Amino acid sequence: MSHRLSASPLGLAIALALSPFAASAQDATNLDTVIVTGTRASDRTVLESTSPVDVLTAEDIRKAGVINGELGSALQSLLPSFNFPRQSNSGGADHVRAAQLRGLSPDQVLVLVNGKRRHHSALVSTGSKIGRGTTPVDFNAIPVSAIKRIEVLRDGAGALYGSDAVAGVINVILDNTPEGGAIEASFGAHHTDLKPIGRTLTDGQTGNFSANVGTALSDDGGFLRVGVEYKNREATNRAGFDQIPPWDQTDANLALQGQRNYVLGDGASKDLNAWLNTELPFGETSTFYAFGTYNQRDSEGANYFRYPDGDANWKEIYPNGYRPVSEGENRDVQAVAGARGQWGEWTYDASLDFGQNDFTYRMRNTLNASLGPTSPTRFKTADYQYAQSVANLDLGRVFEQGGNITHTLGLGAEARHERYETRPGDPASYAAGPFTDRPTGSQAGGGLTPQDAADLARDVASVYASVSSQIGDHFSSDIAARYEHHDDFGGELTGKLGLRYAFSPAFALRGSVSNNYRAPSLAQIGYESTSTGYNAAGQLVQGRLLSVNNPIARGLGATDLKPEKSLNTSLGFTSRIGDNFDVSLDLFQIDIDDRIALSEAITGDALTGFVQQQYGVAGLESASFFVNAADTRTRGAELVANWRHALGDGQLQLTGTWAYAKTELKNVLPTPAALQALDSAYVLFGVEESNTLTDATPRTRAQFSASWSNDRWSLTSRVSRHGSATRVFNFGGGFEPTQTYQAEWQLDAEAEYRITPQWSVAIGGQNLTDNYPDLSNEDIYYYGNLPYDVLSPIGSNGAYFYGRVRYTF
Repeated sequence: MSHRLSASPLGLAIALALSPFAASAQDATNLDTVIVTGTRASDRTVLESTSPVDVLTAEDIRKAGVINGELGSALQSLLPSFNFPRQSNSGGADHVRAAQLRGLSPDQVLVLVNGKRRHHSALVSTGSKIGRGTTPVDFNAIPVSAIKRIEVLRDGAGALYGSDAVAGVINVILDNTPEGGAIEASFGAHHTDLKPIGRTLTDGQTGNFSANVGTALSDDGGFLRVGVEYKNREATNRAGFDQIPPWDQTDANLALQGQRNYVLGDGASKDLNAWLNTELPFGETSTFYAFGTYNQRDSEGANYFRYPDGDANWKEIYPNGYRPVSEGENRDVQAVAGARGQWGEWTYDASLDFGQNDFTYRMRNTLNASLGPTSPTRFKTADYQYAQSVANLDLGRVFEQGGNITHTLGLGAEARHERYETRPGDPASYAAGPFTDRPTGSQAGGGLTPQDAADLARDVASVYASVSSQIGDHFSSDIAARYEHHDDFGGELTGKLGLRYAFSPAFALRGSVSNNYRAPSLAQIGYESTSTGYNAAGQLVQGRLLSVNNPIARGLGATDLKPEKSLNTSLGFTSRIGDNFDVSLDLFQIDIDDRIALSEAITGDALTGFVQQQYGVAGLESASFFVNAADTRTRGAELVANWRHALGDGQLQLTGTWAYAKTELKNVLPTPAALQALDSAYVLFGVEESNTLTDATPRTRAQFSASWSNDRWSLTSRVSRHGSATRVFNFGGGFEPTQTYQAEWQLDAEAEYRITPQWSVAIGGQNLTDNYPDLSNEDIYYYGNLPYDVLSPIGSNGAYFYGRVRYTF
């Protein structure tokens, strides 16, 4: 199996690496697979690359115990330094989950499909912890059944691919098998002992059906492959018994004490995916190609409970209180068409790439309290759209010299147009009604107002040049430079140098240095929202997220956003001893200037009075905006080892991995004088957002896996250790509770049996020991309602069991 994972203690990792049973993230086939990511050379394999590259096959992903066909879940199981938390009660993060590579921001990893840039989600995640304020790529919108393999470059690659490739590049390569097909159905559920309530639960039932088929279109390599997926997941709930917060303890509210009024877990979701991949030769040396993916997802998210006697409720509508439910309608499409071939001694690849994400946000089981007892209980709160169009031209030529010296020259140009748009919700979702003593807007997600609406666009143009060289049998290099110009931020020159020297067939050193950058997203420049809801301390507040161009934000100290810029360095070695053992170790450092983050929420009477006096806006109780918050330094290491051998009538492979990444803050943005003049206690970038960038993600993860297969059986087991993580909250008034959640172990296993050459069945499970993260302490668990932290990589759903049936033809 092709595994690489971020994992736990150095002692365990060293033991795995030195053991005769140690392993790596690639099997023998993958190690010899020619890679296409991170180099222009046409014959580099995984161990021959100048930067660390992982290769995951379709079989790896299929056997990762993927929950409900989620690509993001599979990547967390298989990749080092990849984090994909299942956040709850987190606004947009309940619908579009953000991923991290090497502990960096979700928007600092570039995603490609067949080497072409993938678009971002349109939804801005503002209520989450990981990915707060970003519009990440939605990994779960890419159908798993479409994948042939995935190549992951764990290194900066801005010179090759442009903006966003700070932490690395994930290249999803679609299935191009010209004939045959597969039909697969899987079913699963969580079955868990939930200790906070003393009950055994079975929930989160999943059903996943996929089918794909290919047909040859010509005798010289033309094909058409298409597929479809349908996925259904029921909700999970790990909430505890409600103790009722002290400020809400009226008789009517206390009547609900001891009930499970909240939800902590995954919301229900339904997905329909479709995809195609086709090629058709024309002329003597050219090929037309096209591919595309489509996703339609309907999902639900959890929100805090509103008590019967609260200002946010009318008993005429909800006599026993209510818990708002968010609804997401997610429509995602990518379509690419192009041609590649030979012009004399030159190769060419010209393409047009269009991607668009539309997200409609709704609320049900809620109300606008200011409208009184006749308020609607269902609202559309906003429409979001992000669209990206890209035109590429890539040229390449191989130059051969005597003495076994080969140079591959790459030249290219790219033009990209981006557009981001938000539209207001139903008028009732943001209306300020006649009941002025009640909060305005739909509870748990106030609608975007007409003044919040945004419509922004930018054009980006770039040119690049690269040379990949093989000098004799020992030395190879990759050199690249790119100039990229944003019409709103100007130009940026990036470069990369990667070197590898093989002292012998069994040992090689490799290293790289590069500078990379990420321009602020259009959403970070222009997104605004108005909301009325509960803060982390459970207090009801009205607030606005302001764009940096908003006069109120300027008055509070906002300035134009600057691009994030990084300097990446790495050094490592690879070793392959015979056909049985290989190991790689890479050390890295990533220095990033001007990290973009949301400011702390600015609250209090000083804010309210200032905004009303200076701008004539009454009742603003909370404000935040994007800032270039700090410079950071991330240092880490990734160790991968692999051992394989024949055992009985099959093949055994043992895999061990360890990854470590620690981020520290440097040059934190000081609080502007304009803000401190309002209140000396105001802090623009404080403990919560500092925690997001540094300690909220586990620094380490380790894994040991074993797989054995023959003509009939395929057996896989995996033990993972997720490192500790720290959570810090700022509840105001100097109350900043902190908890470190200790490392956790996870056991996964699967057994697949091939009944005939066409039919196979499998059973398996994730987290078979039903392990949970530490219980949150009394300062954090919100009066018994939220017993587990939502950011633990092991999740808070407990054990998951599944079965799968597959037919191939």
